[in-house]
Amino acid sequence: MEMAMPLFALAIVVFGLVRHVPVFDLFLEGAREGMKTLYTIAPTIIGLIFAVSLLKASGAVDAVCRLLAPLAERWCFPAEIVPMAMLRPVSGSGATALLLSVFEDCGPDSFAGRVASVLAGSSETTFYAVAMYYGSVHVKKTRHTLFAALAADLTALIMSVVTVRMLFKG
Repeated sequence: MEMAMPLFALAIVVFGLVRHVPVFDLFLEGAREGMKTLYTIAPTIIGLIFAVSLLKASGAVDAVCRLLAPLAERWCFPAEIVPMAMLRPVSGSGATALLLSVFEDCGPDSFAGRVASVLAGSSETTFYAVAMYYGSVHVKKTRHTLFAALAADLTALIMSVVTVRMLFKG
């Protein structure tokens, strides 16, 4: 299995050579285009990472989680998933760390663990995706994209709880 990627790359090169395609020249052209794309989106991604780090370090995320925890419990949402639900639209790796924390604290087969698992698989890193895709094509006005994407994330959260309740009644 560890040879899959090298064999795939070799197959592409051999296929290109058989078809008389200038493989190396096209590789260099693709690498050049990739660097241009990276140059275009890097400031957006760096700004997003800075903002997320700032919010985490300031304690703002923890404060909002403490405020939302009683509300979540009143609506039958496990309070343990509130930090993950808040961080998921912003940071995939941060949400994964919180998912593992839910697993350690509650167990993967607990209600909170199952809801967190479904949420992780059904939601998106919204701000990252919007910043990445719109930043790469220089779109400044996202119009309704952010609202629609956050509504989808909220729907994923609600449906995660509903789905786990339906599938694991007893």
